Amino acid sequence: MSLSSSKITLLSTVVIVVLAITAYVWLERGQESTDDAALNSHTVTLSPKVPGYVKVLNINDNQRVKAGEVLLEIDPTDYLIRRDKARAAYEAAKAAASASHSNMETTNISAPSNRDAAQAQVESATANWEKAKHDLHRMQKLSNEARSQEQLDLAIATEKATQSSLVDARAKLRTAETAPKAMAAARALSEQLNAQLNQAKADLAQADNDLANTKLLAAIDGIITNRGVEQGNYIQVGQQLGALVGTEIWITANYKETQLEHIRIGQSVTVKIDAFPELSLKAKVDSIQAGTGAYFSAFPPQNATGNFVKIVQRVPVKIVFDTQPDKALPLGPGMSVIPTVNTVKH
Repeated sequence: MSLSSSKITLLSTVVIVVLAITAYVWLERGQESTDDAALNSHTVTLSPKVPGYVKVLNINDNQRVKAGEVLLEIDPTDYLIRRDKARAAYEAAKAAASASHSNMETTNISAPSNRDAAQAQVESATANWEKAKHDLHRMQKLSNEARSQEQLDLAIATEKATQSSLVDARAKLRTAETAPKAMAAARALSEQLNAQLNQAKADLAQADNDLANTKLLAAIDGIITNRGVEQGNYIQVGQQLGALVGTEIWITANYKETQLEHIRIGQSVTVKIDAFPELSLKAKVDSIQAGTGAYFSAFPPQNATGNFVKIVQRVPVKIVFDTQPDKALPLGPGMSVIPTVNTVKH
């Protein structure tokens, strides 16, 4: 019995569908793809370290810049004045510390010498007084016929003079014996002025640093994005003035955890970019994050209480290009891509 034409057509259609499904499964074997992926890059927030009015603005929207270029300049007048005042204070502190150090060295030498000299004077004055006292005692024992009144008066005067010299020498010795205190005071003053010098030095370094920070430099090669500052604006420390998007781009692909079984570092990747559907780029798996995206979110899920509904988690996979895309292409972070990892070898 011959088959009708309609049955033949139906049978042919079934065969074609089966062959198509078989071909698709065969071609897609060993491949893991996701549309939950986007371009990423280094992004630096532009913000000043010192406040002030923007005097010079060297950037425009979407402008390419090189690392080290001056993006803007804050009016440096106030910072120049502060730097000059700090430098003057440093020079004054330096001179005071130098003079104090010289005085300490002089005191360390002269104070012990003065004490030794005073001790020697006391010993000499003591000897002179004892001799004068002995002479007076001997003179007083003599009879009036053996010595004159003038000789006795002279002996008395000599004894009083030597005694006065001894008292004066002892007073000078007591003053000289304060040498350790004088040396300690000179040393303390020197240390204090050295501390003030270090403070002045730090203040000068801070003033120089603040002056240098009136120029905002590009940290990396990149493109100015989301600029939010104009010449003449007053800007504050830490204020976001825009972003500098780096020229090196990569892909962050959020694969389902069930897709990771055969994905390995180093595997080749084919990348399709939504903005340029005809473009196909070669890349490779660079690394796999140790944890799901949800775990590191601002509010990670807490499954210890309440009813639990299991949801397939996604894990970020970093994919890097074999060769960076053409810089002429307007590619940037956040743009959607579809990476396909070739896992056939695993």
